[in-house]
Amino acid sequence: MKQFPSAALVATAIFAASAAAIFAQETKLLAAPANSATPQESAAAARAAQAKANAAAAASADDPVLVGAGDIVDCADLTGAEATAKLLDKIPGTVFTVGDNVYPDGTAQQFRDCYGPTWGRHKSRTRPSTGNHDFHSGGASPYFDYFGAAAGDPKTGDYSYDLGAWHIVVLNSECLPAGGCGPGSRQEKWLRQDLQAHPAACTLAYWHKPLFSSGGSHGNDSATHAFWIDLYAAHAALILNGHDHDYERFAPQDPSGKADPEHGIREFVVGTGGKSHRPFIIPVPQSEVRNADAYGVLKLTLHATSYDWEFIPEAGKSFGDSGNGVCPK
Repeated sequence: MKQFPSAALVATAIFAASAAAIFAQETKLLAAPANSATPQESAAAARAAQAKANAAAAASADDPVLVGAGDIVDCADLTGAEATAKLLDKIPGTVFTVGDNVYPDGTAQQFRDCYGPTWGRHKSRTRPSTGNHDFHSGGASPYFDYFGAAAGDPKTGDYSYDLGAWHIVVLNSECLPAGGCGPGSRQEKWLRQDLQAHPAACTLAYWHKPLFSSGGSHGNDSATHAFWIDLYAAHAALILNGHDHDYERFAPQDPSGKADPEHGIREFVVGTGGKSHRPFIIPVPQSEVRNADAYGVLKLTLHATSYDWEFIPEAGKSFGDSGNGVCPK
């Protein structure tokens, strides 16, 4: 007599077959690529990613550039100034100078015949500052006459302007004709008032004589210490100077020269415009990078809450320096 499987066995077999089918389907799903988009969806995602990258690049390209140096034109030899002027020819943006614009004495003739054919090619986009050599002639009147309104009030030499999201302050480190640089002086009071009136997320200041410098000819100059105190209190990010004929970058520090990575100001000495080279002495604290044999310009790209820096040397020189930082809060 033929035997048929019991109902229980049939049910068991059906259950096992169903479970195997479900397991196989789940295994297939797990093994499938995570991105199972159609070709059209993948192409759309790629286009969106490229558009995002393009927007980021455009935003970066739109951020303002501040570029320049100090200790620039030597009428006895225009070679260095011409070399750095050629760098400016290729770099868009606002040009700064950190004093001693033309040697030896900043006369009207020297501005016309020496500065004019070199850095004067970019006069229309230059925001200058004075140096001691500019004051060799008539209280720097040829300097103020040459640059006009771009140089600020000829009675003081200090002024400020905005560049993108940044507030830029230009000061006069020739303290006697400026009415003093110390606490309570006219210029120091003006600085405090200007900073209070412009509470920007990022602030930069420049003038000629540096508070901190490893330069062998001049070194530290304490006359501008009060400027540092006010700028530090206002959470300034950068200070640019010249006077020593070299390039030097400092780590962020407080007005006493103590390292302060979170709230300190980064200083650059950029006396590399073309006048001459001078050696360093023993590096002062917080000095990070130094060079005394390349003319060049410092290029700063100013983002909303950060910055990039790049020292660009004259043609034929290999020294360079670049990096980025954030604005203190």
